Amino acid sequence: MALKATVCKVELSISDIDRGYYAEHALTLAQHPSETNERLIWRLLAFVLYAHEDLAFTKGLSEPDEPDMWQRDLTGSIERWIDLGQPDEKRILKACGRAKQVAVVSYGSAVPIWWAAIAPKIARASNLVVQRLSAHDDTPLGDFVQKNMQLQCTVQDGQLWLSDAQRSAQIELTTLH
Repeated sequence: MALKATVCKVELSISDIDRGYYAEHALTLAQHPSETNERLIWRLLAFVLYAHEDLAFTKGLSEPDEPDMWQRDLTGSIERWIDLGQPDEKRILKACGRAKQVAVVSYGSAVPIWWAAIAPKIARASNLVVQRLSAHDDTPLGDFVQKNMQLQCTVQDGQLWLSDAQRSAQIELTTLH
């Protein structure tokens, strides 16, 4: 019997001072059985960076031909394709051909190695943004995950502050490409 996804409900308040975006989002996230709590929060933070009323989570890990999130227009064309992690250059370049804008949000200690290997291969992609998120303090991001979450996130000057009623974390945003 296959394991089922865990469903998490999130009430997310975003104050993105850099973009002038302020909104409340009621989100339902399906956590794939192989997805860690920490990755779920990284995915949520990627949503914060590109939050828009038309931005939607996809099947993600369950569907290898889809990004983690995308924003589509009324005709179904992909306005923005957002991948999380460290995809290979073939996937990135294919996405650049399918979408008007592509964003890769990477995280983890292996990002510098991945970036050094992939940067020359994707240098020609003009509709691509590659960013790195890294946590500053000792708060394990996975501790934020609950069945029902009420989170606040503020973005300003390349810093993200994520908090709930019990904890907070500071995350640094670095643009690589």
